[in-house]
Amino acid sequence: MASASRQLLARCMSGSAAAKKLVIKHVTVIGGGLMGSGIAQVAAATGHTVVLVDQTDDILKKSAKGIEDSLKRVAKKMFADKPEASSQFIQKTLSNLSTSTDAATVVHSTDLVVEAIVENLEVKHELFKRLDKFAPEHTIFASNTSSLPITDIANSTTRQDRFGGLHFFNPVPMMKLVEVIKTPMTSQTTFESLVDFSRALGKMPVSCKDTPGFVVNRLLVPYLMESVRLYERGHASKEDIDIAMKLGAGYPMGPFELLDYVGLDTSKFIIDGWHKLEPDNPLFAPSELLNKLVAENKLGKKTGEGFYKYR
Repeated sequence: MASASRQLLARCMSGSAAAKKLVIKHVTVIGGGLMGSGIAQVAAATGHTVVLVDQTDDILKKSAKGIEDSLKRVAKKMFADKPEASSQFIQKTLSNLSTSTDAATVVHSTDLVVEAIVENLEVKHELFKRLDKFAPEHTIFASNTSSLPITDIANSTTRQDRFGGLHFFNPVPMMKLVEVIKTPMTSQTTFESLVDFSRALGKMPVSCKDTPGFVVNRLLVPYLMESVRLYERGHASKEDIDIAMKLGAGYPMGPFELLDYVGLDTSKFIIDGWHKLEPDNPLFAPSELLNKLVAENKLGKKTGEGFYKYR
């Protein structure tokens, strides 16, 4: 009886240990674009060991340069009258950050993989299916997707219980919010580990279920699309709509300014995906004008013209 009791106690203690939250120290960020670089920067700046991964060294050199320039801007604000502290902050952050083109090798020793690559489900499936074979059992996977279902991405792996969403906002070093998405399969300990990690970055996490657009985009994108429809119907000019929302609602940017900033192709991609999921939902109806501008490669600030001209 005593032996059986000891065995039962050992199993209980073992189960308790397995259920403990993971303290995330080592982070792998896949994707050296604006979002991935931003996530890597804030993680390194808060004492995490970070490896930023992309396909080529040229991409990673550009990413590293962007991170260093961003750190200088951040440090200038944080240490306005302390140049020595500013320099130490930059050097310490950069010492926590390395780069690699070999994701499979890197994930052997990581606690968390954050994916911030192209919004293409097949490409994300290929990436996570491959990394699932190399990452340790304890490693948590997370996607920074803004529009694709986390559940669909997680289904490419064998660790659905250790898979969640971490949706950061651009620019990551400045924006305080992180949406932490829990799928029906995400374990409570995984979810809590992701919440704690978000707080460790100095961010404010909000909890959301795996629904289209989570919280912010689910409210924001229909608002942007209705602004375009208002303009299409000739009810108001885009300039007046922008002024009205800035001065009447207190928004820092009007909807057309924001659409151009985000990228019209990005907005079209999101609304097209949601329309496919729910074709009868009027909030997700596509816009002929938006489709026309994207077809003409007028994507907003990044191409010099969208709803407004920037040249």
